[in-house]
Amino acid sequence: MNNNAMDTRPTVPPFDTAKLDRLMEEAGIDVIVVTSKHNTQYLMGGYKFIFFAAMDAIGHSRYLPIVIYEKGAPDHSAYVGNRMEGAEHHNNPFWTPAVHTATWGTKDAAELAVEHLKKIGKAGGRIGIEPAFLPSDARDLLTSRLEGARFVDATHALERLRAVKTPDELAKLKRASELITDSMLATIAAARAGSTKTEIIEQLRREETNRSLHFEYCLLTLGSSHNRAASPQTWGTGEVLSIDSGGNYHGYIGDLCRMGVLGEPDSELEDLLAEVESIQQTAFARVRAGAAGSEMVVAAEAVLKASPSAAFTDFFCHGMGLITHEAPFLMTNHPVAYEGIDADRPLEAGMVISVETTMLHPRRGFIKLEDTLAITPGGYEMFGDRGRGWNRGGL
Repeated sequence: MNNNAMDTRPTVPPFDTAKLDRLMEEAGIDVIVVTSKHNTQYLMGGYKFIFFAAMDAIGHSRYLPIVIYEKGAPDHSAYVGNRMEGAEHHNNPFWTPAVHTATWGTKDAAELAVEHLKKIGKAGGRIGIEPAFLPSDARDLLTSRLEGARFVDATHALERLRAVKTPDELAKLKRASELITDSMLATIAAARAGSTKTEIIEQLRREETNRSLHFEYCLLTLGSSHNRAASPQTWGTGEVLSIDSGGNYHGYIGDLCRMGVLGEPDSELEDLLAEVESIQQTAFARVRAGAAGSEMVVAAEAVLKASPSAAFTDFFCHGMGLITHEAPFLMTNHPVAYEGIDADRPLEAGMVISVETTMLHPRRGFIKLEDTLAITPGGYEMFGDRGRGWNRGGL
């Protein structure tokens, strides 16, 4: 089905339109043209086209889904997609009153967006775009065909819209975290003396895939090395293993890190992981709705500073959901280059954060815990809360 005209059927936007309207008003935006995969997925209620799940490129161009939303007028919304998405719409109709599935590349997608903006009388308005996710040829076409328009960066408004998760989103993030934890623990148990990093990473990929996750990455260290890339390096008796993985469940990211050891951990290893755990627990104790994110950062960094391993240990926390670093943004340029604009704002129930402490020990290697927490009114709920001690590999 290819509907290139406005439609009068009832529509129920799958997001908080009042919140988006408020955010657009604050940003000075009349109509928003959304082009990132994660935000189009969000505004379409979780829908994404499977044909372009792995790669966007096709022919001389690329897939460019677009969602158009006018402030205060959800009945003027439109979805612009690939020609093959007409069948998707036929089977499970999209919520947007207008559906334009006649594109193969960026320019024809932008052309249809221009036509729709003109149809709803917003060709000369303040148009919100995502600069980092709008190809230059598509932007050039928009600016040349919409001469009276003023383009505004809508990135922040869309980040704010996604910051507090719905119960359905929380359930998906919890499931992703649990499945990743199960996969990592099974992978550690299956690894043996002589297993290579490449083999262990491949084992984790299979474990996650078999649990209906989309495998995204595995950062793995063995022994005293701090190098987390795949390699022929092998695991030796008494050595540590750090396994940090991201897996995707219905579009939502799980991101955790767990530790393994080949044999029994000695007292030094027990003490080192206990230092990491102490910093994590200090951060957890400051997490609750209404508390500023900076409270847990300051508390955790104070414990870290007093740690015997402070010189080679680091603490970090970040928001997560559809992508691995999203609102709330709690720390500045550490290590990902963005500003911690939410550090002094109150955490809200329904936000999800990743809390991680990383020790780069000069002799014993990479020792890290990364945990996922959902903010609740009275504190937090941990997702994938298993295997946080030393997990034994198979000898």
